[in-house]
Amino acid sequence: MVVFFDPGQMTVRLLLEEPVNVPDGQGGATKTWAEIAAMWAKIEPVSSMVTERAGAEIGTITHRIWLRFREGVSAGQRLRKGSRLFVVKLVQDPDETGRYLTCLCEEDVG
Repeated sequence: MVVFFDPGQMTVRLLLEEPVNVPDGQGGATKTWAEIAAMWAKIEPVSSMVTERAGAEIGTITHRIWLRFREGVSAGQRLRKGSRLFVVKLVQDPDETGRYLTCLCEEDVG
């Protein structure tokens, strides 16, 4: 079944980033993030939850983010909109036509 999606709804500019380990000179590494691409997207909030970690309440919002199909988008990367960070948890081609990707992402909102 082909999913109908209006690409005109992709009005948010996001940066796709991937983790890079940089040697710290003492045998370990520091994780930094490298920008791979900039792309237009549509962000849809899906759910929200408040949990307690180490005595502090942490809010997590789950989003579905629509992108034009692109090879190399995978779980473990993140999408950035200014100071907002969306950690990619799952990537799928919603109708397997190679036109779009949907990314299930989490945004920590502290």
